[in-house]
Amino acid sequence: MIQCARQPGLAQIWEDILGFENCEFYIKRWPQLVGMQFEDVLISFPDAVPCGIKMASYGGKIILNPDDCYVLQEGDEVIVIAEDDDTYTPAPLPKVKEAVYIDIVRHERNSQKILLCGMRRDIDDMIVVLDAFLAPGSELWMFNDVAEIDRERKLIEGGLDFSRLENITLVHREGNAVIRRHLESLPLESFDSILILADESVEDSAIQADSRSLATLLLIRDIQAKRLPYKEAIGSDGFRRSLSEGSWMGEMQQASDKSVIISEILDPRTKNLLYMSKISDYVLSNELVSMALAMVAEDRQINYVLEELFAEQGNELQIRQSDLYLREDEELNFFEVMLRARQRKEVVIGYRLEDAERAIINPPDKVSRRRWSPKDVFVAIAEKE
Repeated sequence: MIQCARQPGLAQIWEDILGFENCEFYIKRWPQLVGMQFEDVLISFPDAVPCGIKMASYGGKIILNPDDCYVLQEGDEVIVIAEDDDTYTPAPLPKVKEAVYIDIVRHERNSQKILLCGMRRDIDDMIVVLDAFLAPGSELWMFNDVAEIDRERKLIEGGLDFSRLENITLVHREGNAVIRRHLESLPLESFDSILILADESVEDSAIQADSRSLATLLLIRDIQAKRLPYKEAIGSDGFRRSLSEGSWMGEMQQASDKSVIISEILDPRTKNLLYMSKISDYVLSNELVSMALAMVAEDRQINYVLEELFAEQGNELQIRQSDLYLREDEELNFFEVMLRARQRKEVVIGYRLEDAERAIINPPDKVSRRRWSPKDVFVAIAEKE
């Protein structure tokens, strides 16, 4: 949930990778690749994306996103993202353009202002993870109907040590997240991200928990829309008109451009409402956990891969703007984009085009060149910044 709150669109990508209908992780040994550097292994599979190595030495240690110069040893296995275990095999190296170096200055992380709506038993763990992810000087606002003194007691009993929080300052607010008057007391237009949790008071009923989350979402978006400055839109006939002119949903979508809201939902049927509205991202927490357990049950080695991708340290899935890898009006195929990404020690595993609703992981055509749009984004495995 925290990763998805920081990167809109990531929830759908995790849903695709953890589900068994699209591409997922596989680990297999390929003797013909022994002696090759990882940089070459990376573009050896037309139907898969290599993203790591399981070393034969060091007790089968798994390394995600290894160095380009790592040479595959006898007994090493390659971790890939592919459609199925029997749908990929190495092929001769494709002809690619030499990767021209693009010097991108890494910007310092900015402090953020995050709102947590709702209370759950493991919220103390979420606070620890947020403290690890966020930049120094960030604020974490907690808004729920638990009295502040009881809230702090629950956090301490859960194992939270307030003195060890380095990057965030906790701000407590008491209120009911489905009462508009209580929500209006918050500076909702100023938050970078808002996480709406399935509150522990109604967690026994998925429908009731989701109904509460949806009510909170709609109230927050409506309050944000009313507080945002007037915005005009150009209609198909060329005339200017306000988004609010007969378009309540238009106001909501305008508000969604200003801040990210992640709603935790428990019932898979609820996601259709959120998906159609386009006013919030969502995380199907129960379903994602079930998917991850099923994947590990099929191949327990995958647990080490997921463990790192979900941890506060190491590598994670990230959504990258195209200008990190491409110059304007440049034509590259997917293999060439992958090699560009290696200059930043990142493994690109897919992309989402400007006008597309969903990302494509492990694209089937990796050799046809295309002109990418500045608004296209890429999905990469990269070290946490």
